[in-house]
Amino acid sequence: MSRLQRWLILPAVFLTIDIVGCRRAPTFNILGSFFPAWLVCLFTGIILSAIAYRVFARFGLEKEILWPIVIYSCLALLFASILWLIFFS
Repeated sequence: MSRLQRWLILPAVFLTIDIVGCRRAPTFNILGSFFPAWLVCLFTGIILSAIAYRVFARFGLEKEILWPIVIYSCLALLFASILWLIFFS
């Protein structure tokens, strides 16, 4: 591939990357109101984090966690990000 051909392909690549964002925003219709999908994933992540707390408490692992507010916040964010990646990417 010559140098000129590479320079001609470059604008096409940038246009392709730019067009990727031109799709419908992921939203859910809940009782007639549209909620963004990230908000649904965040609430689900918080619920899964609470379930993880109960599992840790059941096995006595919550005593080993030094900073629970940080750990459970990060765990909720992890669950929300995983849900987003599974369902929306």
